[in-house]
Amino acid sequence: MSTQFYDSLESRDPQQRESDLFSALPSHLARAAKKSSFLRDQIADHDAASVNSRESLAQLPVVRKSELVELQKNSPPFGGMTAFDPDSLIRIFASPGPIFEPETNRADSWRMSRALFAAGFRKGMLVHNTFSYHFSPAGAMLESGISVLGGAVFPAGVGQTELQVQAIARLKPQGYTGTPSFLKIILEAAASSGLDVSSLQIGLVSGEALPPSLRSELDGHGVAVKQAYATADVGLIAYESDAMEGLILDEGVIVEIVRPGTGDPVSEGDVGEVVVTVLNPDYPLLRFGTGDMSAIMSGQSPCGRTNTRIKGWMGRADQTTKVRGMFVHPSQVAQIVKRFAELEKARLVVSSEDHQDKMVLHCEVAERPDGLTDKIASCAREVCKLRADVVLEELGALANDGIVIEDARSYD
Repeated sequence: MSTQFYDSLESRDPQQRESDLFSALPSHLARAAKKSSFLRDQIADHDAASVNSRESLAQLPVVRKSELVELQKNSPPFGGMTAFDPDSLIRIFASPGPIFEPETNRADSWRMSRALFAAGFRKGMLVHNTFSYHFSPAGAMLESGISVLGGAVFPAGVGQTELQVQAIARLKPQGYTGTPSFLKIILEAAASSGLDVSSLQIGLVSGEALPPSLRSELDGHGVAVKQAYATADVGLIAYESDAMEGLILDEGVIVEIVRPGTGDPVSEGDVGEVVVTVLNPDYPLLRFGTGDMSAIMSGQSPCGRTNTRIKGWMGRADQTTKVRGMFVHPSQVAQIVKRFAELEKARLVVSSEDHQDKMVLHCEVAERPDGLTDKIASCAREVCKLRADVVLEELGALANDGIVIEDARSYD
């Protein structure tokens, strides 16, 4: 097992790391609050200098990802949450919601290079990057990290499987970045076509779960993959190493696991919502609730990295869910219902068939005019940026349990 680290921060004494992070936090908050009106309001009842421990941090309010749509609508474009100078902004991305995310000219601002390094990516490698470059920042997030490592990128984006296979066969990239399910599609298409994609040896995957059965399939095709847990807002939160025993926290974040719906930290090992504070001077998110569920693991990784580990993604604290690397929000389902007078109620069921996510929108309708199913399906694709099958149900057919998005996927 490799003991080579990205930098010396990864092997710090855990108490030293804790001291370093919380020593830096007060001055970080004080500087950021001068430019971020939202952060200024968030800490208005607290002295920034006193936020120097987990106990004092836990006294501050949590802002959840599910709130960003409304915050940004009321104070466009970023809800007053950013602290960069206008001339440092180079791109604005949009994720479903819509939620807008900034990219500044700061190198590797999402800090993805650490996860890439742990996955085996090195200087001089060519990487086939299938994360989306359209609306979502995922493609740029990985490309920025690869660039810092000194690698080159083929910006493949999503879809067009046959062209993806042909490009890999000709260009011979050593690495893959994207969702694990799309890597499976590419490898199976290559096997069917007879094209040689054996140059792919490693991958960093994210955006969806990686069950053991899928990892085994990818390994059988000769591609060893590691996982990264990141969001468009925070950047890298945690990553997998050669040990493959949990996900190791990034060195630039403070992570709390809190009881869903509250800001109260849970005991080590208990499942709760992942709340992140990131020391990013451009986008200073403080106690940012991701909506993802996980738990702290005891002990340290056998790889030698000393940072805290989490168990990985264990579901959603709210009904927002991730499908094929894209977030789908209950507000989007409500938006679809409002566009059709015939719809009384809807429930989006997300399932998985052969490691491929599938969405089915069940709609209670009073009337069924011709073409209604196709119109609803088209609307769902427009609103969610993902394809969904539509099933029309009788009035009263859907359970009266308040569930708008049901995640029926299994990850065993």
